Amino acid sequence: MCGIIAVADSRNAVPLTATGLFALQHRGQEAAGIVASDGSRLRVLTGLGLVDEAFPEGSLKALTGSYAVGHTRYATSGDGDLRNAQPLVFEHVHGPLAIAHNGNLTNARTIRKKLETRGAIFRTSSDSEVIIHLTARHPGPIEDAVIAALRQVEGAYSCLFLTPTKLIAVRDPLGFRPLVMGRIGKARVFASETTALELLGARFERELEPGEMVIVEGGRLRSLKPFPAHGRSAFCVFEKVYFARPDSVFGGRTVQTDRQALGAELAREMSEIAADIVVPVPDSGVPHAMGFSRASGLPLEVGLVRNHYIGRTFIQPGQAARDMAVRLKLAPVASVLKKKRIVLIDDSIVRGTTSRRIIGLLRRAGAREIHMAIASPPIVAPCFYGIDTPSRAELIAATRSREAIRRFLGADSLTYLSIDGLLRATGGTAKDTCTACFTARYPTPIVDFEEPGLIGSEAGGPAADQKARDARDQARDADEEDIYI
Repeated sequence: MCGIIAVADSRNAVPLTATGLFALQHRGQEAAGIVASDGSRLRVLTGLGLVDEAFPEGSLKALTGSYAVGHTRYATSGDGDLRNAQPLVFEHVHGPLAIAHNGNLTNARTIRKKLETRGAIFRTSSDSEVIIHLTARHPGPIEDAVIAALRQVEGAYSCLFLTPTKLIAVRDPLGFRPLVMGRIGKARVFASETTALELLGARFERELEPGEMVIVEGGRLRSLKPFPAHGRSAFCVFEKVYFARPDSVFGGRTVQTDRQALGAELAREMSEIAADIVVPVPDSGVPHAMGFSRASGLPLEVGLVRNHYIGRTFIQPGQAARDMAVRLKLAPVASVLKKKRIVLIDDSIVRGTTSRRIIGLLRRAGAREIHMAIASPPIVAPCFYGIDTPSRAELIAATRSREAIRRFLGADSLTYLSIDGLLRATGGTAKDTCTACFTARYPTPIVDFEEPGLIGSEAGGPAADQKARDARDQARDADEEDIYI
């Protein structure tokens, strides 16, 4: 879910790119980097942490040129070592070449093994380096080499490539990850989200189409469609549910509007719940709760106050870090919660441990009833396209029934939005949206990963096994009580 940005044909390319990365910080907090071209060579600066930590004061002065590419990293493939920070820069047969990649390749491991048996030496553990090695094996020109490389990979990629004289922006044929284009005067800007264009004062032009390649060279722009058509697209619906910033626009619809629509659909689907107030889990649950409140007529209250100096717990690397972040991040407002029947709204449940801790906070603050309402369906399958849920074992809805999840969370009731409600709210269809994390139906081959026993029903398995599963879940809940509450 990394953030990428590029500026071409501007003498302020480097400061504009650095500024744009701040608008994409929510897409990754582990590392950041910028590569710049002065027309003859590439210079790169990368660092661990947030953007302002990766680029200490004065450090960007070493980067000059009218072309620049930036990246903020959220690690899914490859570890958090600085060597995996992007953009990655390589010297090979085509000269200096840099890549910034948002997404995840599902056959990178297989290709890497084949390349290594032929003598290839990898310097990172990132799947993005596979693309560079494949590019080096084609005679060129560079855009043809990139096309040849990308035709061999499967999965999700929105990529920016930079040579000393050329910028190449490309989106995979199914369009999993976003990539937009804008202008500041004569300068071209590419970014993961429109919010970066807004920050820079760039005029939004359009989204790159799935399977499109745009080449900027010598002040001119060329557009190619070099990949076979799939007859469908697969934009990641989780961008709209959680990951993108609320002020970004996809397909002419703001993310904020879609999230409010998700909340409204959820309210219609759980109209039988009796409650006094609606309380969002800040900040990601706020737009959904706004929509829920308007559709249900229940008042929206701030029952949890967030410390905005703590990052997003979902993308914290490790469960211990996520647990500590929750304790530091949220504080209940007892005067709002005491003796109230609460509808607690969040965008999703991944592992369940964060939601459980939040419900514990609300109970101790005096809430009378807590009805957990999730503005998306149960996440029952790993994402192999860029969200860091690589194992079914980490997904509570993949291993427990809904009733078992409710008991684990400590809620009085638990409601998820339906798939149909999800698509209605976001304006998508099964033919243009990836819902694999909710359905286990993957739009591309999952070459490098085996998923034995993906669930066959929302309950988590055959009805004959449910009694045994519930007994196991109750025992596990008791064992974990002291850990999470």
